Amino acid sequence: MTPRLYALTLLSMLAFAGNSLLCRLALKQTAIDPATFVAIRIASGALVLWLVLRLRKPAKPLEGNWHGALALLAYALAFAYAYTRIPAGTGALLLFASIQISMILYGFFIGERLSITQGLGIGLAVAGLVILMLPSVSAPPLCHALLMIAAGIAWGVYSLLGRSARDAVSATAGNFIRATPVALLLFLVHALTARVGYDAAGATYAVASGAVTSGLGYVFWYAALKGLKVTHAATVQLSVPVLTAFGGALFLNEPVTSILVTASVLILLGIALVVLVKRPA
Repeated sequence: MTPRLYALTLLSMLAFAGNSLLCRLALKQTAIDPATFVAIRIASGALVLWLVLRLRKPAKPLEGNWHGALALLAYALAFAYAYTRIPAGTGALLLFASIQISMILYGFFIGERLSITQGLGIGLAVAGLVILMLPSVSAPPLCHALLMIAAGIAWGVYSLLGRSARDAVSATAGNFIRATPVALLLFLVHALTARVGYDAAGATYAVASGAVTSGLGYVFWYAALKGLKVTHAATVQLSVPVLTAFGGALFLNEPVTSILVTASVLILLGIALVVLVKRPA
């Protein structure tokens, strides 16, 4: 991996962790409902990315496609609705397990293979994730568990589609812009059939999630995906719960425990084995 690829991957994971914190704050501690949160998140991301495209010289045509837009929207909606009724630890296990399985299976389908050391690395990273999340795991409602699994699969699809993007900014902007009218339509249906939950704090978190940690973060991710194997892209995302936990300690005064430190070492060691060790010919 080149220094540029390391930097893009790290920025992507930091953005994902920040997005997880913002979603947690909005959906757990404010009055905003999932449909409203997703509509604001997608629309604010689309607006910022459109402005970025307008300011670029020379201007480039809008990329992305409806497959990417619908995968993005499916992930955002399923994640938001699942998060309202599912514990954080259980949700993280279901989400990242489904991302791992879906992307690694696709990697095998297209011919990617792992060495024994890389297989051990995945095992260590998954074990670290289980150790990190196990204290807060409890049996979730079946419907919300299935929603979180669907969110993981949708994110895996969105990531895989990004590997063919020619321009990361244009492709991400195109996906967000296409997803916006659908998100707004779903919000309108929600407003006509149920009570809309909304407050200033929730809206602020949604805008920050869409404009910064989602919109710009996904640009970094699409740029990084060009240089990552599918199995590498799946594995590095296991660092997100670690970064989220340390972010919670830094910004939300959550404790740094021995479990967090042990799990972090296992996850980061596992990722290093997968990414740094080359498979013999």
